[in-house]
Amino acid sequence: MDTLAVIQSGGKQYVVKENDVIDVEIVKNLKKDDKFSFDEVLLKKDSKGIKIGKPYLKNTKVEAVVVDTVKGDKVNILKFKAKSRYRKRIGHRQNYLRVKIEKI
Repeated sequence: MDTLAVIQSGGKQYVVKENDVIDVEIVKNLKKDDKFSFDEVLLKKDSKGIKIGKPYLKNTKVEAVVVDTVKGDKVNILKFKAKSRYRKRIGHRQNYLRVKIEKI
């Protein structure tokens, strides 16, 4: 049975297993091949059963390594006001860390 965990990072929650690769928002100044751990583990499922934190599990960490920094899809923002000749177009691309989960 695979070990599964739900972690929280950047205000979002992710379901992860070992060797998964996920994109999380940049929260620290980390570079490629840096190792770090997610301390905010909400749930852990393994062969022993399911453990649910209130709100986080104590003494549980998810270790990860940074694979790369990537940019997300472009989001276009268009502002428009009728009858006043006001148009504004803005684009935004969020930076993400591509992270590989090593150990739960």
